[in-house]
Amino acid sequence: MRTLLINWEQVKLSELVTKEKSYSLSRDVETEKETETRYIHYGDIHTGIADKITNKNQLPFIKEDSYEPLLKGDLILADASEDYQGIATPAIILETTKYRIVAGLHTIVLRPSDKCDSLYLYYLLKTKSFKRHGYRMGTGMKVFGITANNVLAFKTLLPSKKEQNKISQLLKIMDRLLTLQQRKLDLLTKLKQGYLQQLFPSKDKYLPRLRFKEFNGDWKQVELDDISNKVTEKNKDLRFSETLTNSAEYGIINQREFFDKDISNEKNLSSYYVVRNNDFIYNPRISNYAPVGPIKRNKLGRPGVMSPLYYVFRTHDISELFLEYYFETTKWHKFMKLNGDSGARSDRFAIKDAVFSTMPIPYSSFKEQQKIGRFFQTIEQAITLQQSKINQLNKLKQSYLQKLFP
Repeated sequence: MRTLLINWEQVKLSELVTKEKSYSLSRDVETEKETETRYIHYGDIHTGIADKITNKNQLPFIKEDSYEPLLKGDLILADASEDYQGIATPAIILETTKYRIVAGLHTIVLRPSDKCDSLYLYYLLKTKSFKRHGYRMGTGMKVFGITANNVLAFKTLLPSKKEQNKISQLLKIMDRLLTLQQRKLDLLTKLKQGYLQQLFPSKDKYLPRLRFKEFNGDWKQVELDDISNKVTEKNKDLRFSETLTNSAEYGIINQREFFDKDISNEKNLSSYYVVRNNDFIYNPRISNYAPVGPIKRNKLGRPGVMSPLYYVFRTHDISELFLEYYFETTKWHKFMKLNGDSGARSDRFAIKDAVFSTMPIPYSSFKEQQKIGRFFQTIEQAITLQQSKINQLNKLKQSYLQKLFP
């Protein structure tokens, strides 16, 4: 790998591009009617709707007018962001499109000269060196912004156009790999969601739509308290470090998945429930905006503690894996919504313990439960592995961005 920047020329961005026309077009110009013109709103850059733009991109249509269209190779930067990290995030027109594209609200359009490869500039604007320039030159409190002149003042070292092209093509390949791996992850996630709907019975049904061939006979329905007991064991024996954290190594279940209260600085946990391995935890007091909270299983392999605000239960006569994946379906949501109560506070939803314990649970033979649980566990492992591949590719790409640019 090259370490010396031999024959690289120091330049300002203003020497490599010209600033082109953008328009203060907000969302009110959009139309559901298919026109010959689409536009790039700065919000679409931040969400990734506008990134590497080709004919396949579903950019919003806008009403026709005498706009100056963007050309292949043009860079469109968001000049406003809710944080400094997003300042001057770029998009690029990768090909000549069949429809006109114009730059909308809070965008800066840069047209590269013949001296540089436009895709190289796109990746240059994603490097830490350019981001640091954005931090220094950006202004604002709640919304951060940067002017075109401040963007154009960025200084960099520029290799030959041939080397620029080699660098941009390598990173383009990396992005293609990431896209393909993300697509595979999305398919695995979609597959899991489909099986969650089919391998558990629908509402008021006693058989799932899909079943392993070696099993037959009706399922039955039990209540949660038929296969579980509420945990009331208080923390007397567990010993924790003076400085408590949410880390698994200290046996603390990560409460941020359940509730917006951080207990990392609390010293006295004697009133907390002991959560043994495979115990389940539910937050019965959550916001009305999400009236069905998550139910999670302790998979740390060791005991932890949980605030008495939570409902902790320990199962028996049922596969924990089976029950865990049932709680990933939406089939129990209706029961929760019908039986919850906001009480005196309109911004809170709660369900009483005695009611929660009567939640209906689908129930098949233990062997069938085990098979279903292991099946979903296999898919989950494939999803985890796929996410790990994507993370590794992202790290590799970030390393290239750091090492291939000055």
